[in-house]
Amino acid sequence: MAVVGSGRRGFSAVDAPDASIVSTCVHCGLCLNDCPTYRVLRVEMDSPRGRIQLIKAVQDGRLALDSPAFLNHTFQCLDCRGCETACPSGVKYGALIEAVRAQTVQAGLLPRRRRIAQAVLRVVFRRPRLLRLAARGLWLYQRLGLQTLVRRLGILRLAAPPLAEVEALAPPMSARFLQASDLRFVPAEGERRQRAAFVTGCVMSVAFAEAHRASLRVLARNGCEVHVPEHQGCCGALHVHGGDRATARELARRNIDAFDSSGGEAVVINSAGCGSMLKEYGELLADDPVYAERAHAFAARVRDLSEYLVEIGAAAPAGALRGRVVYQDACHLVHAQGVSRQPRDLIAAVPGVELVEMTNPTICCGAAGLYSVTDTAVSLAILEERLDAIEATGAATVVSANPGCLLHIRMGARRRGLQLEVLHLAEFLDRAYGAAPE
Repeated sequence: MAVVGSGRRGFSAVDAPDASIVSTCVHCGLCLNDCPTYRVLRVEMDSPRGRIQLIKAVQDGRLALDSPAFLNHTFQCLDCRGCETACPSGVKYGALIEAVRAQTVQAGLLPRRRRIAQAVLRVVFRRPRLLRLAARGLWLYQRLGLQTLVRRLGILRLAAPPLAEVEALAPPMSARFLQASDLRFVPAEGERRQRAAFVTGCVMSVAFAEAHRASLRVLARNGCEVHVPEHQGCCGALHVHGGDRATARELARRNIDAFDSSGGEAVVINSAGCGSMLKEYGELLADDPVYAERAHAFAARVRDLSEYLVEIGAAAPAGALRGRVVYQDACHLVHAQGVSRQPRDLIAAVPGVELVEMTNPTICCGAAGLYSVTDTAVSLAILEERLDAIEATGAATVVSANPGCLLHIRMGARRRGLQLEVLHLAEFLDRAYGAAPE
């Protein structure tokens, strides 16, 4: 059979997709309804089952790695892992799609937009000082009214439409950042019951600094002494999702070194996608003779904020927050980490709150890291379905545990004219702890 494509490129031996995972798929199709791209596009090759068939075709030599069809359909995936939760055979689809992207990076086949995004990630996100400098520049652009002026005049829409799409998705920067260099230690309120180390990360520290402060206050209220290790940085999640495993491994080693002497029994993180990456450091560094064992030990300590609060028996807030609230599952929290009940239990424990569920609550909102930037049209189509589901609940407040979800839903609500308050779980709990008793 003739090879479709140039025939010059197949999978290399380094970070290749695991053939045993491919063979696990029985093509039952139970993943289809849980795949956001299939739900929107209704194309078999844009489903997990279809993409696995494409991967197998490259493994068998029937399809070239540089085939446009292969690249288009595999990069159209959000890597949300909803299919993993739905799969009765336990196919580790996320590992496959991330390995495919690592192969395309090795072969120099990244699509243009993703190549630009990868360059930014590699240069800026590896260097905390440079990230802070870029974030401060964006904050000034937003704060001084330049963003409003540019959008009102439509300058970017006329001069560079693709750049206008990216600019429209830029998150508002925090006025005061919060990284390890800003705050190294937070004492427990009252008797110390726990000790934990806190992850500040990259985007969270400059665009969601108030969610960080809220997280630290909530932990302290529950008797937790919090250490914020110096020299930590970006977790590498976006690099892995984009195929740049070399940079991700560099960042993983840096974080393991930073947290090894942190003194906390647990490593607590309030960003779902980052938490998933930290819990997978053992797999990422499995072949590293120096870090493999340390990576597994580190990963075993990682807890999502909601997971940790339930684990230590956090006290229910005495303050009442009246209203209907809907929780948006972050994909890499519910699917990659299996954390679903904990955030709901914490929300429901707040007096006066009516917690409601939306239709298909675990379907991706379309943010998926940089997906909203690299594949904007599909991302927005997926978001529309989420907004329909949210709007149908009648909730005035949406709570989630991932920065991408928060930004994407806020942007979508603003475009649709919905009066929705979109909060990080930590901000919601912090508000309840500070509210007047019912």
